[in-house]
Amino acid sequence: MSDATLLVGEDEIAEAIRILYTDTHNMAEGAGAAPLAALMDARERFRGKRVALILTGGNIDMPVFRQVLSGQTPVA
Repeated sequence: MSDATLLVGEDEIAEAIRILYTDTHNMAEGAGAAPLAALMDARERFRGKRVALILTGGNIDMPVFRQVLSGQTPVA
């Protein structure tokens, strides 16, 4: 597989934060959730393949985390 960069938006990252929390009970800041957001966005490309994601970055402010969990995408 060639090297590639996958780009995701704020809405996709917020959704990944919600999924990580609800499915695994782990908190992630935007940078930590970006790999999951990218994988979800490119799911067809990776279907049937083994994929490993490293979850890092639990440094998310509580007010921002509350916004994300309520379904919002915080504006920076």
